Amino acid sequence: MRIHYLQHVPFEGLARIGNWARRNRFQVTRTPFFEGAALPSHETYDFLIIVGGPMGVCDEAQYPWLINEKRFIEAAIGRGKIVLGICLGAQLIASVLGSKVTRNPYREIGWFPVTLTPEARQTPYFSSFLGDELTAFHWHGDTFEIPKGAIRLASSGVCLNQAFLFSDTVMGLQFHLESSPESVKALVQNCDADIDGSPYVQSKEMILTKSYFPELERAMLKILGVFRALSTPSPVKS
Repeated sequence: MRIHYLQHVPFEGLARIGNWARRNRFQVTRTPFFEGAALPSHETYDFLIIVGGPMGVCDEAQYPWLINEKRFIEAAIGRGKIVLGICLGAQLIASVLGSKVTRNPYREIGWFPVTLTPEARQTPYFSSFLGDELTAFHWHGDTFEIPKGAIRLASSGVCLNQAFLFSDTVMGLQFHLESSPESVKALVQNCDADIDGSPYVQSKEMILTKSYFPELERAMLKILGVFRALSTPSPVKS
């Protein structure tokens, strides 16, 4: 599998998805927009991952590369690529699919549960989960509408639309399953102004001392395993 990811800031990357890719010896390339990097040809990758960032999907005046990024994502979806968007990445996918991205009623930062929908349990991505609830890591102030033709996969107490699946191969996750202790620490160090004491924003101490990483990794590996199977051609029957 050839993986390409779109990176918006140096402190948000693949985290544990990178570990999975290395274990499986997959080719990994990236476009770091903050370095002025160019986008690749769509023929060079199988799996596109759009990671997070502190900017918003409409901040094109400040980050003009968002214009080309949206076009690239739209083209990837149109070509039937496997696409995963995380946090800002999910919002960008929703936007190119015609959905509104707006401020969430509350900023959500820290460790909070998400509840899987019945529709999610019917997909191969979440069918093997033992329960309907998963404690995930969050760091967002915006939210998205579920795109037309997509299904809602998860919700939380303060954010109705936490995840969606479109055309079986395009997924948006508002929350972070890829997180590692190092990636969480990097967010705390670089975005500490977001930790403002509002109702659904946990303290630095709580964010850094909670440990749901094994649960996150199990969920992430299940999703990645399904994507991997989708990218592998079925054997030809004689």
